[in-house]
Amino acid sequence: MSDLTSAEKDFVSQITAVIGDNLSNEQFGVAELADKMNMSRSNLLRKVKKSTNLSVSQLISQVRLQRAMELLRTSALNVSEVSHQVGFSSVSYFIKCFREYYGYPPGEVGKRDEFQLTPTPTGNLPVDVRSRKRNFLVWAIVTVVVLVAGYFVYASRTWSSQPAIEKSIAVLPFINDSNDSTNVYLINGLMESTLNNLQQIKELKVISRTSAAKYRNTEKSIPEIAKELNVNYIVEGSGQKMGNKILLNIQLIEASTDRHLWGNQYRKESKDIFELQQEVAKSIAQEIQAIITPDEQSRIEKIPTDNLEAYDLFLKGQDLLSRGGNENLTQAVSFFDQATALDPDFALAYARAVSAFYYLDLFKREKKHVEQLTAYADKAVLYDSKMAETLIAKALDYMNRKQYSSAAPYLEKALEYNPNSSSAIGMLADFYCNYMPNTAKYLEYSLKGVRLDNAPQDSVTMSYQYLRMGNALIQNGFVDEALMYIDKSLEFNPQNPFSRYVRAFILYAKNGDLAKTRELLVIEFKKDSTRFDILQDIAKVSYYMRDFESAYRYDKQFMQLRETRNLDVFKNENLRMAVVCAMKGEKQKAAELAKSFKDYVDNDKSIYRSLSLAVYNCYEGDYKKCIENMKLFAKEDNYQFWLILFLDKEPILDPLKENPEFKKVMKEIHARFWKTHDNLQITLQEKGVM
Repeated sequence: MSDLTSAEKDFVSQITAVIGDNLSNEQFGVAELADKMNMSRSNLLRKVKKSTNLSVSQLISQVRLQRAMELLRTSALNVSEVSHQVGFSSVSYFIKCFREYYGYPPGEVGKRDEFQLTPTPTGNLPVDVRSRKRNFLVWAIVTVVVLVAGYFVYASRTWSSQPAIEKSIAVLPFINDSNDSTNVYLINGLMESTLNNLQQIKELKVISRTSAAKYRNTEKSIPEIAKELNVNYIVEGSGQKMGNKILLNIQLIEASTDRHLWGNQYRKESKDIFELQQEVAKSIAQEIQAIITPDEQSRIEKIPTDNLEAYDLFLKGQDLLSRGGNENLTQAVSFFDQATALDPDFALAYARAVSAFYYLDLFKREKKHVEQLTAYADKAVLYDSKMAETLIAKALDYMNRKQYSSAAPYLEKALEYNPNSSSAIGMLADFYCNYMPNTAKYLEYSLKGVRLDNAPQDSVTMSYQYLRMGNALIQNGFVDEALMYIDKSLEFNPQNPFSRYVRAFILYAKNGDLAKTRELLVIEFKKDSTRFDILQDIAKVSYYMRDFESAYRYDKQFMQLRETRNLDVFKNENLRMAVVCAMKGEKQKAAELAKSFKDYVDNDKSIYRSLSLAVYNCYEGDYKKCIENMKLFAKEDNYQFWLILFLDKEPILDPLKENPEFKKVMKEIHARFWKTHDNLQITLQEKGVM
């Protein structure tokens, strides 16, 4: 702090004093501090970062822990009492934070010399420079400790080959013990709540529901299932409803040995269903020594509704929502509406209804549920703004209205609240691939998905995770690595309808053979003639080959399919189709498509807007404006490798191919891409991906 100005020192002193005055208030955070300092949140964040090189949250935590150290040294308070005095409601979380900051637990404070009590950036104890004699003594002690520790490491390896067990867990589908099949939705709901509660604990790695779902009727042993899912713990459950009572049997099993670590039979009144859900998650976490932070605990303990009848209707709707299909989605909304009629503050029911509306309207040109979707999303966030599901609901609302930049922070925050949710990670990956394109973020979330849900055997979920990873790698220019992950995707699920489609383009990146690429795409389209995405790509590849006759044939088929199914898709391809139609003499159709493309570009908020405008300018013959927009695009980052591969093949740009300014800007676009690629490669190597 010696380099700070006088004003900055005064600011740090003032802010530290304010934090100190509010230490016992566990809810005192960034917003509260900004209010006390009469500053905006953003201004506070910037000023604290500049003066301390810490975030505001880090600074608050640091002041709390330093005060805790002072109390432990100078008072008779025990660890639990100190924890609460400095604003930690969870003693275990306080111990974890203290250990990370000082390098040892708070219970050892009285055993340490004063010079050992100062934290260092790495958490190690500092060297005492005040006394060489003491320094010598410390190093002598350290040497003995290392030797003794070495012996016990050796001995422990001799006595047992068991490594420290990772806190990875899978919740298998619960079994309905009742002969009444109508109770299935309730048992599924109990399994879903157990899974969701565990997923909110950051220290756990929780396998997705879809990966575990295939073991519903399996005859495989627990060790076999665990090996396939790559987890160390399995949760099994079964239950039934008898009148107003719920009977639930839960077991936690150590996967490698098939040893039952914990089990319980719960007999609860239906009115105690939420208490039951919380108790199960907490018991499992406690048994495998997973720390639950205060925020995580508050989310787990949150009761979605006080109306049990409303909750029962909600569970019925949720069961239908998970099955998908228009009929089930429509019926699910009906149940959610009945639930919210009984409890108008039922945030989770509104959030689930939003998901149903979103998928009912997905890809549709005329969206029938926009107003309902927005109204329900607003109610979901109004009644609970700190739930992953309600934040996702609001993100879906923005996405449905194509306000993608507004959706991003809601998705990011949802993942923060539910860090083990593979569906949230997958949604973020797809968001940065399709809706707000950013190749670096697409790769980041694809990698998170692979690492979260990395079962080494057959798995449909893992096939899609590897598909995302392969697609993200090729978009960033990593051709060989992309091919490896796409092939892994097909190993997990040879029937994955998208992996061979992406693979065709990866092979083009390797061999540059457009004719072969089209051949592979045609093979995939023949397997499913409803795949309009493949159909327009066959037309596009034909267009790049200058085979305009074939391009017209496939484009016509695509436009007919888009029209008859009332789809709002691939408007970014309309200018290309306009060129093809014009060549076939369809001037009016070409004009309509060109206008539609311009309308699309005018509303485009992605990094590709200036490039799309450049191509449109060239189509209109305004070459000067085209180059100006190309120069704007050349300043962007994280654009797709496909652009590098295909932009110089764009027929619309043919009039400028020999223009020196055009050549220069194309060179800049290529150079910027490869610079980003090289930097990303270093990061991936550090993470062990490459």
